Amino acid sequence: MKIIKSKAGKAKLSIVLSLLLFSSCGLFQQETSQTTGWTYNDPETGNFEVVPFQEQETGPGLVFVEGGSYVMGRVQEDVMRDWNNIPRRVTVSSFFMDETEITNLDYLEYLHWTSRVYGDAAPEKYRNALPDTLVWRDPLAYNEPYVENYLRHPAFRDYPVVGVSWVQASEYAKWRTDRVNEMLLVREGYLEWNVEEQDMATHFTTDRYLEGEYQDALEEGMRRARWEDGIMLPQYRLPTEAEWEYAALGLIGATEEERIANRRMYPWEGRHIRSDERRTRGEFKANFQRGPGDLSGIAGYPNPGGDITMPVKSFQPNDFGLYNMAGNVNEWVQDVYRPLSHETVADFRPFRGNIFQTPDLDEDGNRQLDEDGRVIMRPVEEEDNETRRNYHRADYISHRDGDERSAIAEGVDVYAENQTLISDYVRVYKGGSWRDRVYWLSPGTRRFLHQEQATNDIGFRCAMDLIGPKPN
Repeated sequence: MKIIKSKAGKAKLSIVLSLLLFSSCGLFQQETSQTTGWTYNDPETGNFEVVPFQEQETGPGLVFVEGGSYVMGRVQEDVMRDWNNIPRRVTVSSFFMDETEITNLDYLEYLHWTSRVYGDAAPEKYRNALPDTLVWRDPLAYNEPYVENYLRHPAFRDYPVVGVSWVQASEYAKWRTDRVNEMLLVREGYLEWNVEEQDMATHFTTDRYLEGEYQDALEEGMRRARWEDGIMLPQYRLPTEAEWEYAALGLIGATEEERIANRRMYPWEGRHIRSDERRTRGEFKANFQRGPGDLSGIAGYPNPGGDITMPVKSFQPNDFGLYNMAGNVNEWVQDVYRPLSHETVADFRPFRGNIFQTPDLDEDGNRQLDEDGRVIMRPVEEEDNETRRNYHRADYISHRDGDERSAIAEGVDVYAENQTLISDYVRVYKGGSWRDRVYWLSPGTRRFLHQEQATNDIGFRCAMDLIGPKPN
């Protein structure tokens, strides 16, 4: 990746013109500091830059989800008697979420990039990213066609990717962040495409750019884009359990002023799973297993129509514009599973899974990058708390003795020593799937699986934080 030289002047000029334009339009009226009187963007007064900014750009594939308060964990009946989703009112702030589940085509793009960039230098990167296509195998079923074709055949390109573990989904989100920010910097004239020279050591990452790489290619008088310019986007990531459940319910369409008029059990109006509209009356609103041995309906009237997964836009979206928030595939969320999380998590932006970290600095106080071009982070330790009182130990991490690093140092196998399926490596998934009964279509239901495991009915979608005001 190179910095554009031929367009550097244009990029610099565009900043100046933008400042003038926004100032004349009244969108950026403050030209001097209200506390010091010094002029902004003026070399004579130190050239403190204040760039025009209205709102965060919506990243590719995302839709806006306006936050609010809701009752998390509500279901019609706790059929499983797990008591792990006790209703609790919480508040979720606004965020962005993928319109659909990540498709096979989306994931194949990731695999192609990984193979092209890492190649023979680190073939394990590609192998580690590969979905487990053997999840389709069943000892008493003939599913080999899906093993061979589901991921790569173009007939399935718009179907949700499966066989992806929580760890793989999280890595995909990191990769996607870098690709989107790379595209935005190229669009704004700060970079140019240089695919031929990309390799393991030189490919673009947001961290590499923010840490000053590519500085030598800058023209005189041209600076790199900064985080403060608002051009680059926050990280794509897996949604938290609270975000996912809130987005799935889509309560924005069931309210009258501040009153929720109808209690929803599913991502659509009412408590029924069949459509009551004249055009689609009697059709199911999601892809799920109707009953024992009945996954698709009958020939001539397939209802819901999918014997396995279905294309990601097969059904109507909910009121937030999100497709398949019930059925088709379950979806990974960020949270570590605990049965009583709903009783203990915070009221605002609830989440269980924090590992508080800080950048690992070298002897000169500079941030270090790993081989993938990302800032190396280390867990916050006791000595950090002596000078940084706002740093606290994360809530959930135990790893037997309370510290993963010491457990590893002492040779404890944190996988083998676990005597329960509930551990710090087990993550929540939600939503119901093509092979689940209707009970699991309710957003309040929750299940869990080890973060390294994968199945043929779990996929994922990404989310992104909203920074600043809501989009207009």
